[in-house]
Amino acid sequence: MTLNAILVEDEANSREILRNYLGKYCTNVKLLGEAASIQEGLDLISKNDLDLVFLDVEMPFGNAFDLLDQLPDRSFETVFVTAYNQYAVDALNSHAAYYLMKPINIDELVKAVEYVQEIKQKENELEDKVLQPKLKSVQGKITLPQQDGFQVLNVADILYCKADDNYTEIYLENKKILVSKTLKYFEEALTDFSFARIHKSYLVNVDEVVKYRKGKGGSVVVSNGKELLVSASKKKELLAYF
Repeated sequence: MTLNAILVEDEANSREILRNYLGKYCTNVKLLGEAASIQEGLDLISKNDLDLVFLDVEMPFGNAFDLLDQLPDRSFETVFVTAYNQYAVDALNSHAAYYLMKPINIDELVKAVEYVQEIKQKENELEDKVLQPKLKSVQGKITLPQQDGFQVLNVADILYCKADDNYTEIYLENKKILVSKTLKYFEEALTDFSFARIHKSYLVNVDEVVKYRKGKGGSVVVSNGKELLVSASKKKELLAYF
């Protein structure tokens, strides 16, 4: 699969290095253009159907996050390329697929491209299809601690779990249960079942996922019609279920 890509980087020397590395080590990447500023990057993005954008963080008259804030419904993956490691958390929160430090390590660059390629291939296969997980139905029970004791719940009845600080909201088909345990607790408790952590706020029953939608991080629709965001860092793990 060929990945249509652009470079958004204000330093000409950095653009040349990355361009040469891609041409030599990532021949599946087709560069459609290069930009030296936020505005040039936005213009290129608007004119092309892209799979991947290599994006420097610090640029004149703005930064990478200013660019992404103007593209709420983007469908391309983003690989940050920067000399500043303090932006790693912000990059993840902006649904970056990968984070490369300068000077660029060729092995890491290849990994980043392979990661994006796997995601795009799977997304193209799954988009707008009714999803059927490659797993058997969830079986078993889980105990939910309550103030006056505990409640036993069939695992199969759980559609998804949502973090609420130190509490977790358990969503069933027709009701919600609030439990005084963290989402991490339920992620570990349900590790033997077909539940995937798709976002810092969501743990989803994969058997209840009926549709996948591409987007800046992507999203899934569960059987009750609720749409849940998918973090870029969790996307590959989720898509592997299907």
